[in-house]
Amino acid sequence: MLRKLLAVLPLVLFLTAPAKAADVEKNIMTGSPTGTYIKIGRDIAGLGKACGQTLNVVESAGSLENFSGVRNRRNTQFGIVQNDVLEYLKTFEANDPEIQQAVRGVRIMFPLYNEEVHVLAKTDIKSMADLAGRKVAVGVKDSGTYLTSSLMLDILQVKDVQKVELNPDKALPQLQAGDIDAFFYVAGAPASLFQGDAIDGSKFHLVPITDSVLRSTYVPSTIEPGTYGFQQQAVDTVAVKAVLMTFDYDKKRNAYHRDSCRAVADYSNYIITNLDKLQATGHPKWKTVDLTAIPPGWKVGVCVKEGLAANYKPTCAAPVAEPAADDTTENDEYLKLLKERLKKQ
Repeated sequence: MLRKLLAVLPLVLFLTAPAKAADVEKNIMTGSPTGTYIKIGRDIAGLGKACGQTLNVVESAGSLENFSGVRNRRNTQFGIVQNDVLEYLKTFEANDPEIQQAVRGVRIMFPLYNEEVHVLAKTDIKSMADLAGRKVAVGVKDSGTYLTSSLMLDILQVKDVQKVELNPDKALPQLQAGDIDAFFYVAGAPASLFQGDAIDGSKFHLVPITDSVLRSTYVPSTIEPGTYGFQQQAVDTVAVKAVLMTFDYDKKRNAYHRDSCRAVADYSNYIITNLDKLQATGHPKWKTVDLTAIPPGWKVGVCVKEGLAANYKPTCAAPVAEPAADDTTENDEYLKLLKERLKKQ
């Protein structure tokens, strides 16, 4: 399934063609207007704005589009992706030339937070097994929600589900109108789509995900009581990690690569320097970010580590603390640089 979605796209010319520094814009691929990704993207863009930098926050279908965007979309240095997408790619990479091509050059910038799997449904649907024979919105094909919902239904072998390809913001009114019975949404709680008083708690609820096979495959999690107005009890569920991705730019290649590498280094520096600020004033999920939780098998970008170095001067007039440097390699170097920067916050 995912191989078709990430079928090798022609590499666009920006990867090889020269570009003037003044022409290079910066973009981060996020998600829907009501999702958590777009709020995280706006928080990151705000750090750049404080330093006189512009980072465009781009709406998207979600993780799959974001991964492909970092690889192939012009002027797109950043994208937020679900970790189960990365695990799927890593699992099949060795024996699939198309996936090998799709992942080439894509790197980790920072691991972020866990995203809860929300299944909003009619109250007569008590468990995942009760989705059998029902009409369920599973997300659109370029989204992480689509991948996660498809994998979960396959793992549980839920039969005869009538899958409807809809984004969660489109699925909610259809659920309320009775056109579908449930929908999946992978988003960091609290997800703004579910906030407010538009959802009637006597008609709809979040389905608990307590199946042992899913809780051993994903990260067990709980949506706390009162997270949403219609949800007064704790709901057991599972979660996947959101990861900020970038590209492995080569500064010697051309002006575009040089300036994009500088952008990656700058924003790496902005994030680590202002992590306390993000946790205090940004989306609540910043409080749970674990920057050491690097997905297995994936490398951190060279430009990211450049931005964490003790002698790096970001494009910003604001003073930046300078911790001691460490000389190591690959992801160990990233972790040591990260440790030193956090120590100085």
